[in-house]
Amino acid sequence: MSTETVTIQRLGAQGHGIVHGTDGPIYVPFALPGETVAIARNGNHGTVMSTTTTSPDRIAPLCRHFGPDSDACGGCSLQHLADAPYHAFKRQLVVDALKSRGLEPEIGDLLQAKPHQRRRVTFSVRRTEKELLLGFNRGESHTIISIAECPIASDGIVSRLQTIRRLAAALSVTAQPWRLTVTETLTGLDLAAEGLKALSDAERRAVVDCVLQLKGIARVSIAGDILVEPQKPLLDFGGVQVVLPPGGFTQATREAEEAMAALVLAHLGKAKRVADLFAGAGTFALRIARQAKVHAVESDPKAIEALDQAARRAQGLKPVTVERRDLFRRPLTAQELKVYDAVVFDPPRAGAEEQVKELARSGVKKIAAVSCNPLTLARDLALLTAAGYRIAHVAPINQFLWSTHVEAVALLEK
Repeated sequence: MSTETVTIQRLGAQGHGIVHGTDGPIYVPFALPGETVAIARNGNHGTVMSTTTTSPDRIAPLCRHFGPDSDACGGCSLQHLADAPYHAFKRQLVVDALKSRGLEPEIGDLLQAKPHQRRRVTFSVRRTEKELLLGFNRGESHTIISIAECPIASDGIVSRLQTIRRLAAALSVTAQPWRLTVTETLTGLDLAAEGLKALSDAERRAVVDCVLQLKGIARVSIAGDILVEPQKPLLDFGGVQVVLPPGGFTQATREAEEAMAALVLAHLGKAKRVADLFAGAGTFALRIARQAKVHAVESDPKAIEALDQAARRAQGLKPVTVERRDLFRRPLTAQELKVYDAVVFDPPRAGAEEQVKELARSGVKKIAAVSCNPLTLARDLALLTAAGYRIAHVAPINQFLWSTHVEAVALLEK
């Protein structure tokens, strides 16, 4: 390990300050462009020891758990950067990803996230001899930093941290670390545990007794199996109530979800028949069904069942059909897609390459691509533009505040 003084040149995709040395880039967490810092260098990683010149874009973080200290969590990476340069940085991630594929479409301003909007948070949990740790892993570490606050999480989650701790303590019957995803729903908190050792009957009864003594808990599940469910955890997708599947995915913030849905619906226009691919529990499909027939395709059996049941209960929807299908291994073919006026797809981070190849051959008039990974989105859009599609607009969306993750909605037509 060596010590040297450097001036940070830019921010990297992970939010680290970067300086280009004679032997390659050096990555310096918590340092900002323009800052001159003394670093302890270990290979291509630098740790700030002192700062000579401070960036005018540096601000005081809101959370006590943020920063380079040993007791700081790694849940956020950019709380120290002022809003304007932070928003520009996240928008530029989308710009650069598309440009890397030769794409330079119209890209809108970043839809901004605000504190206390996250309705879904995944905690790391571990019982030690002294205490129960419930929080987030320290950056680039497996060490769990137990938190007392979280400015990104909704008030409905933060105000119940003690309740969540009590329940996590009842579930933590060994010292092994595990994960607890907490989602704020219309009827209370949904808690989904993953990575737990199997509980004995007595331990399961103890958890049930704990839940029944607490207020505001809708359900507890372990590895997708419901342990106790005082109330069905409900979400609202455009006026249609859906029971969230145990451990099921939903957009992290309601505000981002509504913004993405509004963009998609406006783009579909008067389309009469729409395919919603990677449909989940119906984030888009149930909204689209207000104005068009929808065929929803999803591989997760619990998610597609939740979507189907919600559509059957709802009033005033156009027909909704569902299909369980692994679109990575068996994408809808170009021939199957020809019956649709428009297609929406919202895949995992890996993107939808095989499905997009079929879409490119289909001739569907309108496509809305929703993505949580600008790099795979760029790859998929390049395939579509090569087949004659035009990118009408790309909207970058900041759903994960103070992180480097950015969503985008790309609207295409042929």
